[in-house]
Amino acid sequence: MTHTVTLIPGDGIGPEVTEAVVRILNASGVAIEWEEHPAGLLAFERSGQTLPVALIDSIRRNKVALKGPVTTPIAQGFTSVNVGLRKALDLYANLRPVWNLPGVDAKFHGVDLVIVRENTEDLYAGLEHEVVPGVVESLKIITERASTRIAHFAFLHARRNSRRKVTSIHKANIMKLSDGLFLESVRRVAREYTDITYDERIVDAACMQLVMSPGQFDVLVLPNLYGDIVSDLCAGLVGGLGVVGAANLGTEIGVFEAVHGSAPDIAGKNLANPTALLLSAVLMLRHIDEPAAADRIMQALGTVLTTGTVRTRDLGGTASTMEFADAVAKAL
Repeated sequence: MTHTVTLIPGDGIGPEVTEAVVRILNASGVAIEWEEHPAGLLAFERSGQTLPVALIDSIRRNKVALKGPVTTPIAQGFTSVNVGLRKALDLYANLRPVWNLPGVDAKFHGVDLVIVRENTEDLYAGLEHEVVPGVVESLKIITERASTRIAHFAFLHARRNSRRKVTSIHKANIMKLSDGLFLESVRRVAREYTDITYDERIVDAACMQLVMSPGQFDVLVLPNLYGDIVSDLCAGLVGGLGVVGAANLGTEIGVFEAVHGSAPDIAGKNLANPTALLLSAVLMLRHIDEPAAADRIMQALGTVLTTGTVRTRDLGGTASTMEFADAVAKAL
């Protein structure tokens, strides 16, 4: 079977890591036809749009996309492309598995977590305005519908992947209405999944416990902003954002992306580590029912990392982006 996938190279190091991952996917033997479209800074320079209509139409048609990192200006410029993409396609669930890769130094070992983040509302939606000069208001919108939907996603993921526990992360002790609604929505859903253990943690306490003893957690379900912060914290437990993949999932559509930045300081130098996007591509392969190829790529990646003779600079080696990709492809 040939799969048609929308390819978004992104900005900065995006085109380099995307090319590297496509090379590995080609070596895996999976038949993929790529529809390439720009997004972000490059698309804005070409068309004045960060999310061109042709890109959105392509993803809607193909139902699946692989996306490199996209630049998001800080405190100025255009709004987040990632947020726009999630809203346009109703990609309500951000799924980020976090585990130790063989041969990668980390603060902890034996980490095996899944972060499930609500992806469409909360403060992260960026609904804000200036009330008067010097006073800005941001809107934290929490709905029962979105909270219930993400809770079902978390519990179903736990059940289908033989996970033992779901932990809801919140700040309902202070934000009694908004986080209170999120928490109560998750509690109602939890009562439908009696085979899964359920517990709750206040977000600040959860962060402290994660950096002391991450093994006590399994699946974490969070509102959007907490999910953004905690998922990056968890990546730090296993070596950083360069060794963690991610998926944005809706009812029918999946966009699989590297969660690190576009690193413009090393763009075009063939230095970037493509592992994060490769792990996202592995999630994509499982999503499109190619589990054997996903397993083979993970085995090949593990072989290269364990051998340790071909590593990119962030992992203590001297290999270029494409040298690393070629090593994984050869291991396949």
